[in-house]
Amino acid sequence: MPAPHVIRGSVSLPEAELMWRFSRSSGPGGQHVNTSDSQAEVRFDLANTKALPEVWKERALERLASRLVDGVISVRASEHRSQWRNREMAATRLAALLAEATAPPPRPRRPTRIPRGINERRLRQKKARSETKRGRSGRDWS
Repeated sequence: MPAPHVIRGSVSLPEAELMWRFSRSSGPGGQHVNTSDSQAEVRFDLANTKALPEVWKERALERLASRLVDGVISVRASEHRSQWRNREMAATRLAALLAEATAPPPRPRRPTRIPRGINERRLRQKKARSETKRGRSGRDWS
């Protein structure tokens, strides 16, 4: 049995809840491609799973809504010649996708004020530049 694909912490993809489908791949393999079902597609019923904590499941359903079909997420892999390697690749991608989708939202940014010294220095530099440019005008040349 392959190693469990960890989503985050102690939560991993349950092998029993993964639905596999194999088909002929258009990837590398020459004539071998025409005779073997090396493309792997894994389907995971996100809406009805008991493997994820409820909070994670809600977060994932919301973030992956555009990729879901009836609450099921599907990931396909066909880069390798071997069905086993494509199977590993698909499961790894699914775990990474779920890890990203279940991650907690980032902390809100705390607005900070610009330090007074920096603002004063900027205004002094503007004033100096303005004086330099004003000195270039030929008003008093006669």
